[in-house]
Amino acid sequence: MTAQEKVASLREEMKKNSIDAFIVYSADPHMGEYLPAEWQERTWLSGFTGSAGFVVVTADKAGLWTDGRYFTQAPKELKGSGIDLFKDGVEDTPNYIDWIISETSEGATIAVNGLATSHANWVDLETKLTKKKRSIKDLPLLKNVWTKRPTPSKNAVFVQPMELAGQSVPDKLAAIREKMKSEDATAHVISSLDDVAWTLNLRGSDVSSNPVFLGYVLLTLDECFLFVDLFKLDDKTQDLMKKLGVDLKPYHSFFDHLGMLKKESILIAPNSNQSIFEAVKSENTIIEKPVPGHLMKAVKNETEQNGFRTVMVRDGVAMVKFLHWLTHTVGKEELDEYGIGKKLHGFRAEGKNFIGASFSSIVGYKGNGAIIHYSAKSEGSAKVTNDASILVDSGGQYLEGTTDITRTFPLGEVSDEFKEDTTRVLQGLIQLSLAKFPKGTKGVQLDALARMPLWQEGKDFNHGTGHGVGSFLNVHEGPQSIRKDLNPVELEAGMVLSNEPGYYVEGKYGIRHENLILVKTWKKTEWNTFYELETLTLCPFFKSTIVKEMLSQEEIDWINTYHKLVQEKLAPHLEGEVKEWFMELVSPL
Repeated sequence: MTAQEKVASLREEMKKNSIDAFIVYSADPHMGEYLPAEWQERTWLSGFTGSAGFVVVTADKAGLWTDGRYFTQAPKELKGSGIDLFKDGVEDTPNYIDWIISETSEGATIAVNGLATSHANWVDLETKLTKKKRSIKDLPLLKNVWTKRPTPSKNAVFVQPMELAGQSVPDKLAAIREKMKSEDATAHVISSLDDVAWTLNLRGSDVSSNPVFLGYVLLTLDECFLFVDLFKLDDKTQDLMKKLGVDLKPYHSFFDHLGMLKKESILIAPNSNQSIFEAVKSENTIIEKPVPGHLMKAVKNETEQNGFRTVMVRDGVAMVKFLHWLTHTVGKEELDEYGIGKKLHGFRAEGKNFIGASFSSIVGYKGNGAIIHYSAKSEGSAKVTNDASILVDSGGQYLEGTTDITRTFPLGEVSDEFKEDTTRVLQGLIQLSLAKFPKGTKGVQLDALARMPLWQEGKDFNHGTGHGVGSFLNVHEGPQSIRKDLNPVELEAGMVLSNEPGYYVEGKYGIRHENLILVKTWKKTEWNTFYELETLTLCPFFKSTIVKEMLSQEEIDWINTYHKLVQEKLAPHLEGEVKEWFMELVSPL
């Protein structure tokens, strides 16, 4: 079926059920960014493969709302679908609920799948629709349209040992229960997969690139239940969970168990799925608060911090070998973007404790680099020759930690304009890297540092500057961020984030430089405790595209100091012509 045919089938279901508009969020019951294959409903319906965005279908119109990362990609993937693109965050783009109201009449019924709709979205919809005399209904219509869904994974769940986790399960449960008590909660639902995995020091592979498994945790002040496909846990893992006081229950029994809760005060995150709220709301008190463990997970302990430092050496060695291979092979052999991504994966796979990619590598040659979350397909990906530039954004999952790195570099002649833009983006990365800031600072207050060199030229980029990164968990992790949007979460010592300013010229080139950074205590003064940022990523920048005359002495010193650190950490693991080439790359600017 084509996307157009799928939408037509959905409209038939809507007509049968007297539904005037149906919303397909990019979500699963655990509200993850990356979804198990069987929950990729929006991708299946529309053909749009981006990680963010949702579709609204009415009787005669359909629209996809997505953000600036996908403004170039989305029109290509939506072509012929009959689904219009709405650019979220752009002036004059209507809010999707306002659009639904404008396209329907009073008395209209708007439906969603409650399992794949966050409570926050449900409340927003219900509030606005009710005011305009429209109603919302939980009705999973795609069940009858997408009949050949992939079957759920049966991959094993395994233990993240203490020597890598750095904190025991009993200690984590005790800390969460203390937070529950402070909120007067007697029960707590944990539905986000990375929070489930972190809380119980377990990992899995039910979601591509994310070492998590499908499961829910229900925590009371004296009991802990894990709802999971029991076949995924071997006898040793099951025994360990029982010793730790974790009662194992079948995944499919979760909602039945919720229905038995009476007169409890239940702490549930507002971004949990609506079906959870519906299951408990009539007999219990609901406390809508963020998952306490979410912030605990974001603040890495000493073991996790050292794990990041360890894997950065392995990842840096893989990157240097890859960069040498590509720059010395291009123009001599036939290469394409997809094959280059596979080759990079191969270099990483040589490293100790490598589990897999932390996301699908972005390899964008020439104009494809301007597609912010570009994904080269195995069939028909662009040929790469010794001309212009290439952007490579990739990462690895290792038992000790997670990596995410971007480098943009020349494969042949590049324009002066490209070199100047590359230098400005690098200046943004450097200025953020140099930041010193007081306790209480939020990411939005640092975001301008990375954008200022571009802003001074009337330029900008349509994505966040930094996202949190998990410790052998999701490469995109909250609650912290560095971006224009106002996020109330303060940056704390121990948080790991990306530092990735960029600049994109549609059809010509994309530029992004990315390192991971660790928030650390710098010093305490009479004013406050001040933080600084430790750069974790170890990989050279290409000096041939840096316009030295544009840099301040402070910026030159930063590059030279960084390259000296990269040399000290990586050189002992390199040899032969790769090492010779590398030593020239990290020589002083």
